Amino acid sequence: MKHHIKLRNEELNRVSVKEFKVQEKIPATIVLDNVRSLNNIGSVFRTSDALNIEQIYLCGISATPPHPEIHKTALGAEESVYWQYFTSTVEAINKLQAEGHRVFAIEQTLGCIDLRDFTPSLNERVAFVFGNELKGVDQRVIDICNEVIEVPQFGTKHSFNISVTAGIVLWDYFSKFWQIKKGTRN
Repeated sequence: MKHHIKLRNEELNRVSVKEFKVQEKIPATIVLDNVRSLNNIGSVFRTSDALNIEQIYLCGISATPPHPEIHKTALGAEESVYWQYFTSTVEAINKLQAEGHRVFAIEQTLGCIDLRDFTPSLNERVAFVFGNELKGVDQRVIDICNEVIEVPQFGTKHSFNISVTAGIVLWDYFSKFWQIKKGTRN
């Protein structure tokens, strides 16, 4: 049996906030559409930091740092991940599309893409829109997104917590993106 010894914090080879801000990022933007829970916002910051995501757009009623409730779950990631606030999610998406991003709402709709079938492109900047805990992504926002991706679910509850959904989608994107990038190096 293989013996695993847990690493101490000083053995994790973490980069500093300064180093993180200048290192090459995964070309993805997270858009939070009226997310009400500060804990969810903090969790998205922490996941974005862990996966080296480019930036987060906080929209509408979504709270912004600095805030102790965001910090509690972000554990300082709100200081490393670039973020910007928009009063309107539509305004944020219009800006992203004007900059060449392909924007995906994460929602359950007719004709959506199953996350398992989504394949990123190395030459494409993307944005993922996550919605309000009760109402999901606003229909006006869905209407202007390029595509919609659904995280498949098979139980009686067809909704994940937004921070869980973000973790699933971002890990899937990160994993697929790096597999493709690794394949181009060979």
